[in-house]
Amino acid sequence: MIQVKICGVKSTEEALAAANFGADFIGFNFVPGVRRKIEESTAFELIKVYKGCDRLATPKLVGVFANQPIEEVNRILENCGFDMAQLSGYEPMEYILKVNRPVIKAIHVQKGQPAEELHEILTELELKDIIPLLEPQVYGSFGGTGTTLSPSIAKTLSAKHRFLLAGGLKPSNVTSTVKAVLPWGVDVSSGVETNGIKDREKIRSFIKNARL
Repeated sequence: MIQVKICGVKSTEEALAAANFGADFIGFNFVPGVRRKIEESTAFELIKVYKGCDRLATPKLVGVFANQPIEEVNRILENCGFDMAQLSGYEPMEYILKVNRPVIKAIHVQKGQPAEELHEILTELELKDIIPLLEPQVYGSFGGTGTTLSPSIAKTLSAKHRFLLAGGLKPSNVTSTVKAVLPWGVDVSSGVETNGIKDREKIRSFIKNARL
């Protein structure tokens, strides 16, 4: 079954909705300057309450970072009780291997970037048990823009690699995208929001439609 990650969660209610509708990963964004950034103290309390609630499932909790000091990343992961880290910046392998949790690594795909080059990047990550996340390169941003990745290059790569596909996905197009690309998993943030806030019904529809 395809894996689903709901990213940019900022409340216990949003996290519980994602869990109860069947998400496999829930992301909390700690990247400075982004709209969905959550403070460490807020995340700590939110997750504490969330873990004390009855849930239909127990998805992996993911702390999302970009080009931040490794000491800060590891502190937040430990303090808040995260299962995984997502690195959405331009962190080198030397940095990635210092993270004290399993890692999802975002790959920012440039327009026209050769599939063979991406194949080499994905292979290196997979050899180190790092889950790749493919999203389109949008300069000045670390995801959550709603920009779509080329389905043709994603399909070429999915034949050999398992990765999370991100960028421009929403309840209305995730079914067709999954059928066209056949990715291991999908990631969404802005596509399940209404007026910038996570929408419970859109979360439900996205997860359901990803698995049709």
